[in-house]
Amino acid sequence: MSERAPTDTNGVHGRDPHPLRGRTVLVTGAGRRGGIGHAIASLAASYGASTVLHHFQPHDEAQEWGADDLDAVVESVRRHALDDAVVAEISADLADPHGPARLMVAAAELVGHVDVLVCNHALTGEDGPLGGVTAEQLDAHWAVDARSSILLAQAFVQQHDGRPGGSIVFMTSGQELGPLPGEIAYAAAKAAMAGITTTIADELADLGIRVNTVNPGPVDTGYLTDDMWRLVAPMFPFGRYGRPDDPARLIVWLATDEAAWITGQTINTEGGFGRWRPRGPS
Repeated sequence: MSERAPTDTNGVHGRDPHPLRGRTVLVTGAGRRGGIGHAIASLAASYGASTVLHHFQPHDEAQEWGADDLDAVVESVRRHALDDAVVAEISADLADPHGPARLMVAAAELVGHVDVLVCNHALTGEDGPLGGVTAEQLDAHWAVDARSSILLAQAFVQQHDGRPGGSIVFMTSGQELGPLPGEIAYAAAKAAMAGITTTIADELADLGIRVNTVNPGPVDTGYLTDDMWRLVAPMFPFGRYGRPDDPARLIVWLATDEAAWITGQTINTEGGFGRWRPRGPS
């Protein structure tokens, strides 16, 4: 008979309850309390990390949900943080070719070193079907949804000093699993991030930096209406839409040492969306 495991006084089976203590996580697109970025930053803070929240309020102000109160956003994340951890916010326009480098320099100046980069930001709107999409729309989505993430990864590597724990997480949108009607520019740019993951992961492996990409699936960040839910409910095996915490748990776990053997992967976390037989509306 095997020996019984000792009584666990430090998390589950000896797991550190603060596996990101002493590390800093930069999360882009984290300016709204209802968004995935805020959920990622809050969970990273609860894991012991210092967190830098990137935002660009002019983008949010142009959306129907509007911009959030940044002081409230920061305070919300701070409530999850350890006493000695830093929680800060930085504004940057990632459509600007120089925006990613400026953001990384500013973040490193705030916290000394960025250990984990999560590219959660995306351009909302300014899209169309094949018959209507314009060159300007294609360029706009490429600039924000793909180019800026690649340049952020470049800037991350330039400030990384080789210490353990380096990790980058890109975001994609599952466009290879099913169509995104009317979103040609967005789908193309997000597909680029999934497509480049293995190449960047290979380049950075010698530096000890892991690179993975996550498809968060359909997540209600404030845009889901009753009519929309009735239309798509049969496609959700668990009878509910995604919540910001759902992808956040995977993304933050990928930043911990528990995921030290995972790199170059594109991972879907979408509750089986659209995979199984249709269900009746909830």
